[in-house]
Amino acid sequence: MNRLYYFPLLLLGEFHLVQNKDLQETPTLGSPKNPRLLISGLTKGGHVYDAYQNHSVFSYQEDSDELYVGGTDFVLKLDVNDFHILEEYPLKTTEQHECHEGSCTNEITVIEKFQDSVFVCGTNGLNPKCWKLFPSVSNQSYEIVESYEGTGISPFVYTQNSLSLAVDGDLYAAAPLDVEGSSLQFRRKAGSRTNVWMYDSWVSEPTFISASWVKREDDPDNEKIYIFFREKNSDHSPEADPWISRVARVCKVDEGGSKRFFQNTWTSFLKARLVCGFPDESLYFNRLQDIFVMHAEDWRDTKVYALFSSSWNSSAVCVYSIETIETVFENSSFKGYNKEVPHPRPGTCVPNSKSLSWDAVNVVKDYPEMTDWVHSVHYQAPFYTSNHNYTKIAVDRVQAADQHMYNVLLLATDSGKIHKVLEAGSEPFIVSETQLSSTSAVQAMKLDAKKKKLVIGFSEKISSVDLQNCDKYGSSCDECVLARDPYCAWTTSGCTQTVPGSIQNIMNGERSVCSTSTTGDRLKRQIFLQTDLEKVHSVPQGVPFYLSCPIDSYHAEYTWEHEGRQNPCLQMLSNCLHLIPSMTKGNYGSYDCVSREKDYTKLVKRYRLKEPILPQYKEEPMRSSGNFFMNNASGLTQHTMWILLQNIVLWGISR
Repeated sequence: MNRLYYFPLLLLGEFHLVQNKDLQETPTLGSPKNPRLLISGLTKGGHVYDAYQNHSVFSYQEDSDELYVGGTDFVLKLDVNDFHILEEYPLKTTEQHECHEGSCTNEITVIEKFQDSVFVCGTNGLNPKCWKLFPSVSNQSYEIVESYEGTGISPFVYTQNSLSLAVDGDLYAAAPLDVEGSSLQFRRKAGSRTNVWMYDSWVSEPTFISASWVKREDDPDNEKIYIFFREKNSDHSPEADPWISRVARVCKVDEGGSKRFFQNTWTSFLKARLVCGFPDESLYFNRLQDIFVMHAEDWRDTKVYALFSSSWNSSAVCVYSIETIETVFENSSFKGYNKEVPHPRPGTCVPNSKSLSWDAVNVVKDYPEMTDWVHSVHYQAPFYTSNHNYTKIAVDRVQAADQHMYNVLLLATDSGKIHKVLEAGSEPFIVSETQLSSTSAVQAMKLDAKKKKLVIGFSEKISSVDLQNCDKYGSSCDECVLARDPYCAWTTSGCTQTVPGSIQNIMNGERSVCSTSTTGDRLKRQIFLQTDLEKVHSVPQGVPFYLSCPIDSYHAEYTWEHEGRQNPCLQMLSNCLHLIPSMTKGNYGSYDCVSREKDYTKLVKRYRLKEPILPQYKEEPMRSSGNFFMNNASGLTQHTMWILLQNIVLWGISR
């Protein structure tokens, strides 16, 4: 267990206890590898659960205003615009039997739009079941029809690994076949096509992450289902990572082999290693955590954004091309197979898989792994690395004011935060960090690319984040452009949602795009705003005192300027401090807190300290306004105040 240290900080006459965890997560000033802006509480609307949820699952399609949410013993249909309940489906365990404490509940694990209904599966008290949900004719009530045995679709307990995918009238799933979690494999479980499954030896203790159908409008018979997972490494040497990340594929038209050989078993299953790391250093991120597939009109242009973790507690995002993945599957040799490759090539999609030769199917059976590895489009290094523990990823494609399209990564941390990361130029740019929950991690996350919002599930609530919230980027063209957020641009109304003709510079955030007329308007607004910047304090000699100004950008450098001298900023969380151990004549006058980011300089805060004219009272102790430290301020001794100041200074030095 990490020991928590507490640093006392006296602000405006009040005590605040600051945990060391908060200090560690606060970005360091001036580093472009940190989020530029920290935002809190930008969730829009939401639904609060009656009780905390151990697990939640979403079903949401962009062309619909309906969000289906599964939790413990229920499914909710919510209006995604304001999150009011449209319908509630109670789905308690159907058969009570002997089960361990807490395992008799029905944890909903699958919600898919399947055929003409909403298809729902749950743990059902260690006896997985599935249901079809049909809206009533009047739409005032609901109808639940029990449809399927759920084994192989839903896990027995929500902590077991599983996934599901509905494709063209068929349901694909991966879930254990027993309560111990064994026989975990990817299957086609229901629909118009034959049920098929995997050969037992193809994977070793897999953890399935995602499955995706990549359409080919001009060649539907050659469409594939891609499965992304990690499995146990067969190399047990001490230096080897225990996990290897994989991509596998099966043909959508695969019906399994003939009755004589490989009946109801995939004849097209192939797998290859996903490489994310630094090949020249043999340093790899091997633990696949999440996948987002960005589909394109031409299937070859489809991109896979893969989120990895590592044994050294770092995260990475690597980007892969479906065309590159297909090239490996179509051209690589089969690992361990040294004979002539049969025709058609093993793994090829054919109209009638039952007619495949024994030779072709046998290669798939015994040698499904490719010799070649799948490398990312950046090859020599991941697109993005971080010390944050990311758990989920989504990627939006945004049209900027220059009419170019930019990709924005939305990464969820294990501490309830969302990082917005721009993919433009040679380096990723972390636009912002938004704190959404201080009590739980993100359980489910869906992107609505049309409405430009992110729907997020926590253990206590469901919320949405407006990705076009631009008023946090300041009140000037310079600050709006420096943000490099494709969703936001400078207009006559300020920093607002991007529209044609608005002002941006997404590639590098250069302020030169701010025109003369706009800059004139900006300066007028800046002068108007700066009338509230100056604070005047009367401070006696001999007492310690501190000055504080807010941090607007963590990519900027902050200094305190006084009488022609510059003093460095002492960062404390989201504030920039200047400490005066003991007021003297030389400490009076004006203090400017100035930020500098690239070629932009901004006056953030101004203080004027003056010596008070104090009445002489022999008995009456001098009172403070709470803005400075004195012998009797808040009942503290001078010694205690010095300890407070020293703690602040020591923490700043330690950073």
